[in-house]
Amino acid sequence: MGFVRVGAAVPRMKVADTKFNKEEIKQLIDDAVMEGVEVLCFPELCITGYTCADLFFLQQLQQNALDALQDICHYTSGKPLIVIVGAPLKVDNNLYNCAFVMTDGEVHGVVPKINLPNTGEFYEKRWFTPGRNVTLHTIDIFSGDVPFGPDLLFMTPRYTFGIELCEDLWAPLPPSTQLAIQGAEVIFNLSSSNCITCKNEFRRQMILQQSARVHCGYVYSSSGVGESTTDVVFSGSTYVAENGDLIAQGERFRRTSQLIVSELDIERIRTDRQRNTNFTSDHQGQYRKIYLNPLTYDDPTEALHRQFAPNPFVPEGPSAEEFFSDVLSIQTNGLAKRWEHTHAKTMVIGISGGLDSTLALIVACLTADMLGYERRQVIGVTMPGFGTSDRTYQNALELMQKLGVTMLEIPIRDAVIQHFQDIDHDINIHDITYENSQARERTQILMDLANKYSGMVVGTGDLSELALGWATYNGDQMSMYGVNAGVPKTLVRAVVNYAAENVFSYDVKMILRDVIDTPVSPELLPTDAEGNIAQKTEDKVGPYELHDFFIFYTMRYGFTRRKIQYMAECTFRDRYDAETIAHWLDVFLHRFYQQQYKRSCMPDGPKVTFVSLSPRGDWRMPSDACIVE
Repeated sequence: MGFVRVGAAVPRMKVADTKFNKEEIKQLIDDAVMEGVEVLCFPELCITGYTCADLFFLQQLQQNALDALQDICHYTSGKPLIVIVGAPLKVDNNLYNCAFVMTDGEVHGVVPKINLPNTGEFYEKRWFTPGRNVTLHTIDIFSGDVPFGPDLLFMTPRYTFGIELCEDLWAPLPPSTQLAIQGAEVIFNLSSSNCITCKNEFRRQMILQQSARVHCGYVYSSSGVGESTTDVVFSGSTYVAENGDLIAQGERFRRTSQLIVSELDIERIRTDRQRNTNFTSDHQGQYRKIYLNPLTYDDPTEALHRQFAPNPFVPEGPSAEEFFSDVLSIQTNGLAKRWEHTHAKTMVIGISGGLDSTLALIVACLTADMLGYERRQVIGVTMPGFGTSDRTYQNALELMQKLGVTMLEIPIRDAVIQHFQDIDHDINIHDITYENSQARERTQILMDLANKYSGMVVGTGDLSELALGWATYNGDQMSMYGVNAGVPKTLVRAVVNYAAENVFSYDVKMILRDVIDTPVSPELLPTDAEGNIAQKTEDKVGPYELHDFFIFYTMRYGFTRRKIQYMAECTFRDRYDAETIAHWLDVFLHRFYQQQYKRSCMPDGPKVTFVSLSPRGDWRMPSDACIVE
């Protein structure tokens, strides 16, 4: 599926006790094998401890480190993982702070640290030589020549990785930038970064930003509390990041050994690099490629450690409110520009009492406020038909009244009945003609009202409906500006909820809350005997939370059907079985490809998230393309 399982380990350690540290490292290797880890990264100088200071000058400590390293190397024999360990290494008359890459009993490369801190509490230049000054390309270690230098790229059959050490990330031009340009898809950072107040968040942001900047996976492991506390304290920070997202992080200040495990999506990384045309691989550099062919697991663990957001368009956490505010700002500013440019006197919107038209009405009101116009210049039109429920009808009326817009009520029953007579359609046959005639009648009313009142029709359809083609061609598919065209259904609900909680008064909030709780429906089929909604969209086309998940990973990353289904099964296993997910994925793919012709002539509307279906912007697709599976 394109996932690589990685681990970041922080061993319990004692300063200068290489035997103790070696055994802790070996135990963590065993733990990683039990978890099916493919690449395991340890902290900087973890065999000796980072805080040995002038003890690094002792020949005995240098030899002890080498002996422990050799034992660990032998310990990897027959194990299906790559291990990256930090230790000092003397080469000629210089001592280097190095990362050792080993698998199946062999050291395959040694990477020295390039940038050495020499300020504050750290004076590495007192003990170590910067890696950029190496003159040897290979070194003799454990009776074999091993590639040595900061210019090493490690290539496996499925991915390529590079290494930098601690301060390298803090440099103005981190080595990982050039490593990524040369082809490294994953960066491992062996670190010993101390803990002071506020530094942890800054360090985490640096990792996230670097992984986003160079489109890579970033695995970070830093020394723990076993280091000397003479002047500073270490917390044992561990992170796994991917393209700017934090995939996993460990517990800080843990007094026992720690291992965090997660998966990096190499296909996602490659997709982002492919889309970013400024990310151009430089194959003319002097980087040396080290080919690794590690052993594989006989019975690989199928379950993923990482989790996927069930609603990838809807963020969670402290930044969520800012995100929802930005959505409204993008929508309102888009509409404001169009309103001013056309010199329209009014905005005309069909108000059904459902989610989409509610968001469009909110946007129109906020736009009028922004431009200094009266809200009466927003004309809300409710057009009850055969399937209109009392709940949505009342919500539509009350919402328009509370927001202070111009209210019009134009029933469509008689006009549609006359139309059925004109085209000789039996009103008792509730087929697609029955439904679409109502949708087109409503659109005709809105367009004609816009002409009458020198206005523009504001579209209400959302991105999810566009992706599924769940719109009547030349009916609700058409408008003069589609403010919701870039907002998927799950995000529509979240933004309306944000507006209810943060923008409007209590009485408007109560109406919005009921709109949110109302089942999604076009209300084109008659209500049940009690007057309730009988036609529920998600019964017909499937749950929108699934479709938005499919939309995100199809359009944002171009993943295969097999991978999307697998990810959905991992994410929604508590709500849907595999057969149900496969069925709705089939529905999505067929509708997505068959309904492109509706999107090819969709009205203007602002892009809001990473995904847009505008034929003039993000998505250019032939209307008669076959399904790509």
